[in-house]
Amino acid sequence: MSRIDETMDFIAVRIAVLTVSDTRSLDQDRSGQVLVDRIEAAGHIVAARMILTDERDQIADQLRAWCADPEIDVVISTGGTGLTGRDVTVEAHRDVYEKEIDAFGTVFTMVSMNKIGTSAVQSRATGGVAGGTYLFALPGSPGACKDAWDEILAKQLDYRHRPCNFVEIFPRLDEHHRRK
Repeated sequence: MSRIDETMDFIAVRIAVLTVSDTRSLDQDRSGQVLVDRIEAAGHIVAARMILTDERDQIADQLRAWCADPEIDVVISTGGTGLTGRDVTVEAHRDVYEKEIDAFGTVFTMVSMNKIGTSAVQSRATGGVAGGTYLFALPGSPGACKDAWDEILAKQLDYRHRPCNFVEIFPRLDEHHRRK
């Protein structure tokens, strides 16, 4: 069973939040704000925040820029994971991934099933790694962002989470790029 080991020190993670929307502005971005609020409440750092339209190349370029930034450890996007023609966030993420975290989408679907039933099949939430940076694409609803953060990311981005977590393997994410 998973747990937090209170004897260990908390390590703050630097997280960028990207909202993908053709219509939202920063003051209307409820999903992005849900993430910002939860990131800060957990003790992590919001390293950057941006809104982009549903343009695959622009999304992928921004993801790559944040992956290249040594001040960003994790990128969480919200929006553009559905099934319509303008939903291209998942494709943009996959353009950037070096490795996909296949189980992230599966676990997100399991969490969603408990909340919204079979409507969970309409989400294409995904996670991956590129340039030593974790990337997660979440649906554009505040509820989905709450569920993903509260049930998955809050735990996996906490170094004290046992039996394992994403933070403890940060130093090895890009080891395949280093020569011995």
